[in-house]
Amino acid sequence: MEYKVTVATGTSEYSGTNNYIYVTLVGERGESERTVLDNPGLDFCRGAVDDYTVKSAADLGPLILVRLEKQKYWVEDNWFCRYVKVSVPGERCSYTFPCYRWLVGDKVVVELREGTAKKISDDTLPLEISHRTAELLERQKIYRWLAWASGIPKCIDAKSEADLPQDVRFDNEKRSDFVGSLHYALLELSLKKLAIKFGKSWNDLDDFKRIFWKLRSPIAEYTMKHWKEDCFFGYQFLNGSNPRMITRCKELPSNFLVTGDMVQSSLIPTTTLKEELKKGNIFLVDHAIMDGIPANVIRDQVQHIAAPLCLLYEHPEKGLIPIAIQLEQKPDKDTPVFLPSDPPLAWLLAKMWVRHSEFQVFQLLSHLLRTHLVVEVICVATLRQLPAVHPIYKVRGSLQEVLFRKDTFACLKRLHVNEAVHIIIKLLYYQTYFFKHSFSTLSFVSGIVSLYYKSDREVEQDSEIQAWINEVAVEGFVDLKTKEELITLLSVVIFTSTAQHAATNNGQFDWCAWVPNTPCTMRHPPPTDKDAVTMDLIMDTLPDISQSCVQMAITWHLGRAQPDAIPMGQYVEQYFTEPAALKVIDKFRKELKELEEHIIAQNEGLELQYLYLCPSRMENSITI
Repeated sequence: MEYKVTVATGTSEYSGTNNYIYVTLVGERGESERTVLDNPGLDFCRGAVDDYTVKSAADLGPLILVRLEKQKYWVEDNWFCRYVKVSVPGERCSYTFPCYRWLVGDKVVVELREGTAKKISDDTLPLEISHRTAELLERQKIYRWLAWASGIPKCIDAKSEADLPQDVRFDNEKRSDFVGSLHYALLELSLKKLAIKFGKSWNDLDDFKRIFWKLRSPIAEYTMKHWKEDCFFGYQFLNGSNPRMITRCKELPSNFLVTGDMVQSSLIPTTTLKEELKKGNIFLVDHAIMDGIPANVIRDQVQHIAAPLCLLYEHPEKGLIPIAIQLEQKPDKDTPVFLPSDPPLAWLLAKMWVRHSEFQVFQLLSHLLRTHLVVEVICVATLRQLPAVHPIYKVRGSLQEVLFRKDTFACLKRLHVNEAVHIIIKLLYYQTYFFKHSFSTLSFVSGIVSLYYKSDREVEQDSEIQAWINEVAVEGFVDLKTKEELITLLSVVIFTSTAQHAATNNGQFDWCAWVPNTPCTMRHPPPTDKDAVTMDLIMDTLPDISQSCVQMAITWHLGRAQPDAIPMGQYVEQYFTEPAALKVIDKFRKELKELEEHIIAQNEGLELQYLYLCPSRMENSITI
């Protein structure tokens, strides 16, 4: 018999190869001839889809897997294979074998399972079961855990990108763009530092405008114009880069020395602080997590940090505004509570200190830890415990990050909704779009999981899923035994690594480029005397010229749109081949398109637009 074999080579740079490629078809009734794939002219060029003929002495029966082999021809040349398709003589249907892997080295062999997703209980043939086992054993040798530091999630055992397997490295284009854009930002940084006196403080706040050259955005420019306004200060807690810090305040913390009399002038005349607390119109941003953290040292100069408490009020006319700020968690009788009625520079500097703490929390916790560092827990566990044919492995393009802790499983069931801010506030775009994304993601995951798991018992008896969640459990999660728990987990993981990462990462240049709005470091300690705050003190406290340029360049480099970005719901690597699963994916894409249209329409005409959660601007996973 003659089988038609179609082989697709990757589209990224250096995906093609000039090495020998062999293929063997393996079916329930035997194997085909080991066949070298060689057509006239060049084979396996970048982006090529080539057809070949493979012969077999007899009918192989239903195909189980395809065996690919690569052998060196003169020089070693790696190859990225996207997929293999096999057409059977006399049959209309064809078999698809997803690959999306690099074949690295001489005489390397890769065996690909047919694309139908299968749990371990669905495999009955000894060859199918042995292939699953061998694949996982090989992956567990390649992807190893490393405890990098106490108290943070484990990561993959690699000292640099060069130590990573080829399959999980940046593509060459991605790496070139990443390095090139960084060089571009640093070049502008160098030019700015030459144009402005290096290592010195600014003379006044307007001097910061001198670093707004090519790196700019509409929101960054809006921030530059409005950053002193209390209403804009409050707006950033709702829609800025860290919109999950704010909580509704029912009772003032015992360590917050604010009183009703202090803030009465900030409230409408017919009410009191006590009444507004009862109504739910008072909110708190508490940076207690910053308390006791040792300060950094930059060029032999000690920097300073604070752990402020900020009280905010939902004013019926002005919106969410700050009404009191305390810069210490352990106050004494001399600790000041800063108020809008204080000298303007004192109140301005107090707000800067709050924004400085916001920078630390959002960059290190909300962004770095809760999206970038913890992502490896899921990714590495998936690679180590789920074979490529497993249905949950096939959604791994979006299977990324969530913070796993035993005391947060109830939060997972609520899709990480911050109940303290589950209220109606004007201009609360982040939460509005948050819910819409959550429900779309939940519907998508429920549809996929329900195709392969009909009951809780099937989840509990899936030994591979249990090994997967057990490996994650070592990092601080709980058992997973029901279908609902699996759907919830996957939904939160996908949401957090797409929408939540976009909300945190994509706007960091917008909110941080104007350095006084969100200073990365502070060079003088928090003020203790309101009347002693001068413009000279503010300028000596804020980042110097060099630090300001670095902040602007790095936040642009990290927050910019990636040229190779794949929008949410668009799966370049097509692991699912079953019509039912593809139908669920199509439904998900339609819902995302509708959400995109809703967000665009709602923001039309607004001077300050919130577009970070447009599906077209969100990547399918964390890729930077």
